[in-house]
Amino acid sequence: MNDAIVVEGLSKRFGKVQAVSELTFSVRQGELFGFLGPNGAGKTTTINMLTGLARPDAGAIRLGGIDCTNRPRAALHRIGVVPDESNLYPELTGFENLCFCAALYGLGKAERRARARELLDQFGLAPAADRKFGGYSKGMKRKLTIAAGIIHRPEILFLDEPTSGIDVASARQLRQRIADLHRAGTTIFLTTHYIEEAERLCGRIAFLVSGRIVRTDTVAHLIHPVHDKHVVQISCSTMPNNIGSRLLESFSGMEFTIRGHGVIRVEAGEPIRVGPLVRFLEEQGAEVAEARRMRPSLEDIFVQITGIEANALSKEKEKGGGGR
Repeated sequence: MNDAIVVEGLSKRFGKVQAVSELTFSVRQGELFGFLGPNGAGKTTTINMLTGLARPDAGAIRLGGIDCTNRPRAALHRIGVVPDESNLYPELTGFENLCFCAALYGLGKAERRARARELLDQFGLAPAADRKFGGYSKGMKRKLTIAAGIIHRPEILFLDEPTSGIDVASARQLRQRIADLHRAGTTIFLTTHYIEEAERLCGRIAFLVSGRIVRTDTVAHLIHPVHDKHVVQISCSTMPNNIGSRLLESFSGMEFTIRGHGVIRVEAGEPIRVGPLVRFLEEQGAEVAEARRMRPSLEDIFVQITGIEANALSKEKEKGGGGR
């Protein structure tokens, strides 16, 4: 299978900040490839270089077999781009925005009108087709922005934080649409803060930290080392000081991680008996609100490899981080 995206030694600096450092990776045709990392890791900078919006300081880029290193816009007819912030016009209607984008890619009048109507139906936006984009909700704006990115049926689609800041129902619909595009053969390069999103959608994932790729592998291979782990998460409304050291002294063969908001994560190589743990915590003065068994996931691997707590990514998204 040929590679749709080939990147070698890609680097970009902004003043004293090294945003991206010697990135090398490839994405196969028809693959859904995820770029996962915290805010400031270099995800948006990477997409901007791949799509011709920023010039790399060093490195080579090939998209769909076209050398874009010195001709950053040479492959624009083959790619679709959905930025982390909408680039559509608030004064135009949803239908007018899509027709305008289609015209930029050379679609004839009849074709672009038909394609616009088709995408409005697919994204559930037909009832709002004649409303101005500026009056759309966040979820509706995100849907139309993605529709605009695929109006010309691109071979390669770049999605920068596609479900950032939208409601749960809209995010679910967009993930389904992304999965449909992938099944139809579109090569998709997806950046995200959301570990569960990457795990659900992507075949392979690259972990990006401080502008460098620290690990690239399939989701199955990444998760395999934790398949035999047993995990319990205990949530406490109140928790005494130094509870971690007390747990270690009393329960051998278990690992304990104290997280924010009164959460204790317990890991072991064999099944964990929850009752003794809860009783011990209550005897120590903790008020246990919930105790549940967890399925080891990509989150565990992410924390293990990067040293970054997964909940830090969610907090950054709540603050509106752009993932640059």
